[in-house]
Amino acid sequence: MAGKGGLYLMRGMMGRCPACGEGKLFRAFVKVADRCPACGEDLHHHRADDFPAYLTIFLVGHLVVPIAMYVEIVYQPSYWLHTALWAPLVILLSIGLLQPIKGMIVALQWHMGMHGFAAAKQARAEYC
Repeated sequence: MAGKGGLYLMRGMMGRCPACGEGKLFRAFVKVADRCPACGEDLHHHRADDFPAYLTIFLVGHLVVPIAMYVEIVYQPSYWLHTALWAPLVILLSIGLLQPIKGMIVALQWHMGMHGFAAAKQARAEYC
């Protein structure tokens, strides 16, 4: 069971239920469904809070800032060109990464039995 942790994280990243991989994890853009529509697994226990947003900001910043600095040092473009280049990239990356990161965090909590997921983890341990 311990070797399957990556599978559960991948399911979460893809927006699927970490338990079955079939049902949708989200009912809206970043609103986690109360339960899986396919297997009925309770998902409302998650406590992702602001951590997905923090990780998204961290990753986007660490991806964009070095590139922007390189472009500034090598080409020295004007400020409006910097804005035209980096603002859309930051917005697209932030929107694109937020849901997969939140899905991975919920799947990680589910896999580790954190918060209200402890009963589900115990049931999985007894089953296997």
